[in-house]
Amino acid sequence: MVKFNWNYPTTMWIGKDRIKDLPTACLTLNVKKPLLVTDKNLVKTKLIDDLIEILKSKKVDFSIYSEVDGNPNGSNVDKGVNYYKKNNNDCVIAFGGGSALDVGKAIAFMCGQTLSLWEFEDIGDNWTKANSNTIAPIIAIPTTAGTGSETGRASVILNEDIGVKKIIFHPKFLPSIVILDPMLTVSLPPEITASTGMDALAHNLEAFCAPGYHPMADGIALEGIRLIDKWLVEAYENGSNIEARMNMLSAASMGSTAFQKGLGAIHSLSHPINALNDVHHGLSNAIFMPYVLTFNKKEIKHRVLKVSNYLELKDKSFDGFINWILELRKKLNIPHKLSDTLDEKDLDLDKLSKMAIEDPSTNSNPKKLTVSDMKTMYQNSITGNLF
Repeated sequence: MVKFNWNYPTTMWIGKDRIKDLPTACLTLNVKKPLLVTDKNLVKTKLIDDLIEILKSKKVDFSIYSEVDGNPNGSNVDKGVNYYKKNNNDCVIAFGGGSALDVGKAIAFMCGQTLSLWEFEDIGDNWTKANSNTIAPIIAIPTTAGTGSETGRASVILNEDIGVKKIIFHPKFLPSIVILDPMLTVSLPPEITASTGMDALAHNLEAFCAPGYHPMADGIALEGIRLIDKWLVEAYENGSNIEARMNMLSAASMGSTAFQKGLGAIHSLSHPINALNDVHHGLSNAIFMPYVLTFNKKEIKHRVLKVSNYLELKDKSFDGFINWILELRKKLNIPHKLSDTLDEKDLDLDKLSKMAIEDPSTNSNPKKLTVSDMKTMYQNSITGNLF
């Protein structure tokens, strides 16, 4: 596989074995002592052992922080900031899935701030409260192809005190260097490949359907959807296919780049379920996807027809596109109903619906929503009835 260097939306080094260029990335940024941020499970794997050897071989002085949960929370960030300061680090290497990347970015952001993390929630111009000069440089290295956090300008962090996921935003959350190496994703289990891949699809699809004028985001999202259509099932069925893994990494980065245009109710419904019921974010996005699309049908039909045509589906109608989604989920063994994953008695629909309507993603849903709408979509996702 040929190696590529891109400069959009940031400096990106692409290709097989590009992880070996990590010491060069540190040198490029004039970094002396980075903090390697990863998660509790990944830190025990050969991926981290190999990464440590790469850094040691070039005499890079570094520290490791791995107190990162599957649904990352404020405590993960606070402990990481303290660890960063204690070890006199000067950069964050965020290595892992979306959780590790989000926590790593938040640590780099918060290491020089005086206000609470929650003061920078993505509402209005909250980001302008930050001291931009103290934000540490970030090198992001994803090991899953889903969240696209490596090209995102935000982190999603759970506020444990209130049980709500918050989107923390600042333009400098965008990493200075991103390394996309498909070899880091070949060992992903099929079920994680499926759920993270559907997360990437949700990002691209909701970005494309979001209202507003952003032809750059639309173009990126449309091609991202095509790459997922072509390569996700192949990556799921044949994890060692490097071309499939590389294209899925690209599609994930594209989704995150595109959704600066906006997201929608797929994410609005997911975030509360992730926070209160600890369901994998990509899995919940995959489950909610057809319910939200059919609920939004009137507002998004014209956009969906464009996607159907671009994918060259046999049935290019709206229903044909929904059937494509349903068939894709079947191939990936994604459950059709929320009740296939969670016990209905564990779901507080009134609380979930209120949290969903307050989620920042709701504002860019193509259809204006109410708390009642959110509850109806939750109910249908439990019964399995599309709109």
